Amino acid sequence: MEIKWRPGDTLWYYSQLFMVPLNLILDSNPNINSNKLAVSESLQIPGFESQVHKIKQGDTLWKIAGARNISVDSILLLNQEVNPNNLKVGDKISVPNRIIGRLVRGKKKYDYTTLQTDMNHLKEVFPFIKMHTIGKSVLGQNIDEIRIGNGKKKVHINASFHANEWITTSVLMTFLNDFLLSLTNGTNMRNVRTMPLYQQVDLSLVPMVNPDGVNLVLNGPPEREKEKIITINGGDSDFTGWKANIRGVDLNNQFPANWEIEKERKEPKAPAPRDYPGDTPLLEPESQVMAKLAEKEKFDRLLALHTQGKEFYWGYEGLEPAESRALADEFSRVSRYKAIQNVDSHAGYKDWFIQEFRKPGFTIELGKGINPLPLSQFDEIYHDTAGIFLASLYM
Repeated sequence: MEIKWRPGDTLWYYSQLFMVPLNLILDSNPNINSNKLAVSESLQIPGFESQVHKIKQGDTLWKIAGARNISVDSILLLNQEVNPNNLKVGDKISVPNRIIGRLVRGKKKYDYTTLQTDMNHLKEVFPFIKMHTIGKSVLGQNIDEIRIGNGKKKVHINASFHANEWITTSVLMTFLNDFLLSLTNGTNMRNVRTMPLYQQVDLSLVPMVNPDGVNLVLNGPPEREKEKIITINGGDSDFTGWKANIRGVDLNNQFPANWEIEKERKEPKAPAPRDYPGDTPLLEPESQVMAKLAEKEKFDRLLALHTQGKEFYWGYEGLEPAESRALADEFSRVSRYKAIQNVDSHAGYKDWFIQEFRKPGFTIELGKGINPLPLSQFDEIYHDTAGIFLASLYM
């Protein structure tokens, strides 16, 4: 919510006025000098939206403030040109509205457009988060990263490497929304205080690694690619079984961690809806983007969200560090998911991360059933896995 600074006010006063932590106000306004605020300089207050209130007979600012459980001065701040003693029926004023409910509606088909809309809305209401595009998909869609927090521990979580596993994106975005609400409203998540996590962790999220594939599964092929994609799909126009990117390459078989083994034994030897590892590792733009991100940021731990199985994998070739076991035990405790150290699989993002950086990496298989998992599982999946996300931050 945008406000205009008044002479004599301080950021500390605004923190008290709106009951929002001062550090979140500072992080929401990184370009201002808090010691040299200019008259009417614009400031962002996180966790609020401005609403229009139409004056009715008998309205006063004190009555309006009381009905909304806010201070009169917060209304005066948003209406600095209004004479509070001369309100007229029909006049419109702005009133601050604290956001307490979710902005993200995760329990629905969650495509690239939905993600972009939700990201923009979250950035508007919680401007202390950072968003930027780290690369492009085959069809030129943005692959975006969200960053939150100021700590030294760097944690990365990604979703929708596989097209028909798009529910992982909506689960991750719902967690982000709940985490942001907890910070601005001073509430706990699962009895965990979130402000210390914000101060101790630098959290990186890539909610949709494979936007072209997700859109294909949910919306069908783009017209210019339709014939080629249907051919890759064996002549079938039903894409619910499609895991690959739009070119028929399985992005989670694209990383140079014994990639040659997967290339040799995978049945598809040409572009396919799933399992084709490509002609060479790191061939696809989406896999290149994710490799460059990890190489640049040197994350301390990584979670890659997939479906399905209610289990997670945490080892690779004995290269995982000792702390991985403790994390796996906690993840299993808070989620009831089965912890599996090793599986006969290579060339995945988690595999490569452990191999390259010797840091804890996890592939989390959300839910159980046939992909794409039905939305009827959303609430259960979120309940089970939100604890994993939090544990990855506090441990």
